[in-house]
Amino acid sequence: MTDIYTGPGSRELLVVAETVAREKAIEKDQVLEAMEQAIQKAGRSKYGYEHDIRAKIDRKTGEISLMRYREVVEELENPTTQLTLAEAQALDPELKLGDFWSETLPPIDFGRVAAQTAKQVIFQKVRDAERQRQYEEYKDRIDDIVSGIVKRIEFGNIFIELGKAEALLRRDEMIPRENFRVGDRVRAYIYDVREEPRGAQIFVSRNRPEFMAKLFAQEVPEIYDGVIEIKAVARDPGSRAKIAVTSSDPSLDPVGSCVGMRGSRVQAVVSELQGEKIDIIPWSANPATFVVNALAPAEVAKVVVDEDSQRIDVVVPDEQLSLAIGRRGQNVRLASMLSGWKIDILTEAQESERRTEEVNLRSALFVEALDVDEMIAHLLIGEGFTKVEEVAYIDIAEISSIEGFDKDLAEELQNRAKAYLADQQSRLTKRVKELKVETDLKSLKGLDLDILVTLAEKGIKKLDDLADLAGDELLELLPQGRLTEEQAQEIIMAARAHWFEAEEKSTGK
Repeated sequence: MTDIYTGPGSRELLVVAETVAREKAIEKDQVLEAMEQAIQKAGRSKYGYEHDIRAKIDRKTGEISLMRYREVVEELENPTTQLTLAEAQALDPELKLGDFWSETLPPIDFGRVAAQTAKQVIFQKVRDAERQRQYEEYKDRIDDIVSGIVKRIEFGNIFIELGKAEALLRRDEMIPRENFRVGDRVRAYIYDVREEPRGAQIFVSRNRPEFMAKLFAQEVPEIYDGVIEIKAVARDPGSRAKIAVTSSDPSLDPVGSCVGMRGSRVQAVVSELQGEKIDIIPWSANPATFVVNALAPAEVAKVVVDEDSQRIDVVVPDEQLSLAIGRRGQNVRLASMLSGWKIDILTEAQESERRTEEVNLRSALFVEALDVDEMIAHLLIGEGFTKVEEVAYIDIAEISSIEGFDKDLAEELQNRAKAYLADQQSRLTKRVKELKVETDLKSLKGLDLDILVTLAEKGIKKLDDLADLAGDELLELLPQGRLTEEQAQEIIMAARAHWFEAEEKSTGK
């Protein structure tokens, strides 16, 4: 940094400030403020730190003025920084309580020590201003790709020189098995910028899905222009990835545009990602269609969607099973990440076996609950009935419309269903009472009587007993499929709500 000027003040001071500001890419006024603080510190060192001494540099002439300030008060407590109203008005009749009286001090002849102290203050202030400038510049660049040179490597973490700032590429944010050396050029994605005492901390990544999305935006003009939109990205960094795209222009093929002529566009991204294989998938608002696309290149025979549990059963021919699942489950895992749905892959034989098992279970339920033979039970299942509740409360006309049924039979089946449910309700209510389940647990939303009985029989009889469980532990205690993971988690959080309320009361919040 240019030496500071230590004379009484002149335009030369302004030239120095302008030079420093240009060197450090900060405002000239910030440098002058730093100089004022340095002069102020030197003044207090000379006249006493207890004095209120302030320095001012004229922005046009560069002239330095050093002033001592004293506040006008009613009752004197500190004579070095205060004076009484009578004393003040003797100096200037217009002064009032709360005003400041100032007197000009002689210019400081900077000695070697004072000059060095002033220089250190300026260095510090300029460095602070430079760090603030870096933070302000890069905090608005989160979600951007930057390019820089590897400056140093510490414990596998890479520090990248970005011109006048430095970024950190942590080892766990790198693509597996990639190596860099000092001097290598690196491109990475900014995912966080933090303001810390030592300056702006810029954190970058090369293995996040957003990095791939930004690389495609750089290579495919249609994405940058907004004609093609990237809807989702799933990555197994360094190995394989899937990216779902859609176009707002029906005449434009989004997949072909991302692939490019002879694969030029996608190949540029693959090269940057150390040879990561990329499947470009056409996005669809229909989850079943989207999942089928995402599982490519495997062929799908059938899809069964369960929207309540966000699960999709995908049936594939026997010879397609390994392709659909992928090596170590990679294909189905990436398809699940891409779509946001849980995907179960079944062969046609497995699906047939599962369907037969479900039909048998439902048939047995209807035979027991409605006191009917298997033929009637299978007719109900064939029409889509899965629960006794559906038979009990559906419009009677829907039951009587089943081939071979009449109104009398429909009414009889519905009455039997209602009687069965009432009996179940009575039995479960009695059992809950026998098990001495506490009232606060019984009143918790989301817990049916059969769930309460199942939990109580396994020792969960109080709200705190349930609150102590994790969501997956609750699922293990219940019959398979009785609750989804999301429902289990909601119930656990509801059971813990009174803990947080008690904590808020204790802290007074």
